[in-house]
Amino acid sequence: MESLPPIDPKYHIQTQPLNPPPRLLLGPGPSNAHPRVLQALAMPLVGHLDPQFIHLMNEIQDLLRYAWQTRNPLTIPVSGTGSAAMEATLANLVEPGDVVLVGVNGYFGERLVDMAGRYGAKVKRLEKPWGEVFTLQELKQAIEQEKPAILALVHAETSTGARQPLEGIAELCRKHDCLLLVDTVTSLGGVPLFIDAWGIDAAYSGSQKCLSCPPGIAPLTFNERAADKLHRRKQKVANWYLDLTLVSRYWGSERTYHHTAPISMNYAFREALRLVAEEGLQARWQRHQENAERLWEGLEALGLQCHVPESLRLPSLTTVRIPEGVDGKKVAQFLLSEFNIEIAGGLGQLAGKVWRIGLMGYNSRKENVALLLHALKEALQHLKA
Repeated sequence: MESLPPIDPKYHIQTQPLNPPPRLLLGPGPSNAHPRVLQALAMPLVGHLDPQFIHLMNEIQDLLRYAWQTRNPLTIPVSGTGSAAMEATLANLVEPGDVVLVGVNGYFGERLVDMAGRYGAKVKRLEKPWGEVFTLQELKQAIEQEKPAILALVHAETSTGARQPLEGIAELCRKHDCLLLVDTVTSLGGVPLFIDAWGIDAAYSGSQKCLSCPPGIAPLTFNERAADKLHRRKQKVANWYLDLTLVSRYWGSERTYHHTAPISMNYAFREALRLVAEEGLQARWQRHQENAERLWEGLEALGLQCHVPESLRLPSLTTVRIPEGVDGKKVAQFLLSEFNIEIAGGLGQLAGKVWRIGLMGYNSRKENVALLLHALKEALQHLKA
């Protein structure tokens, strides 16, 4: 054997077996995974072109179509977190020079602006204070003025807890030959959502919110209008890994290899979607709403105010105003250290002003609401003493 250099021992460390704490994740995500989803992760691997895995892929697509209420053929998960699905949607639909109108009323509207600009879009911003939503009239005026190729809106803004009404917007977009692109990361599986009936052309989501699956796989869906724009591109999609003209051949009838699919994450995602189908969308949406209302009533009893008007509040994510004189970070730290409960602070315009509390998927249960309210009450009393 030829002479080799000496092995550097600096990082040859001795570690302990993995033993994460049993956190109750009631922040903006990830949420706790359902036990059946965790069990699915431990199933034996098969190849990504194995006949059993291809059958599983077909089931995932159909279950996704049910959860999103769409019949779009191009409905698939991409390998990555929700931000990967966001980027895939923009990378495939935006061509350099396209005018993209983005509704910015929170952190993830800002991210849409950033991503669209990186793919050469002429980005136009329609802005509202964080926690407010856009009216049809505001959207109509902006579309008529900017003449965008794409209007991008966030259905469930995770940074503010506001739900953007979507009914009627598609008609405005079609009248002006504009695609409607919607972020549904914190709404899929927890908030009423009808891709086809509401005329949404393209949407994306994540696995770790209301679907209660670990982060690492993220779905998107394109209707015929969006797919047609993709196939009429004059330039290749700038992101090879997320190029749907290539990825869709693997998820379509051709089954052409593109990249190695995350086998275990697809197992988990299928189980998460099975849980949605077993419960039924109507029952699932109702459960999220009822538990959110329990939370809101309990917060009011503690003298705490929600940031968003009730008619526009997300049942999956609630922003709570931090009372004057209360250190929001210390409250969150108390909940974590004393109760193993995670909540989060605000971002951007709401940094230091709100807590963000998630009741998503498996975590949207009345016993979690009761525990959180008890813990919040104790934290506020302890830190005032």
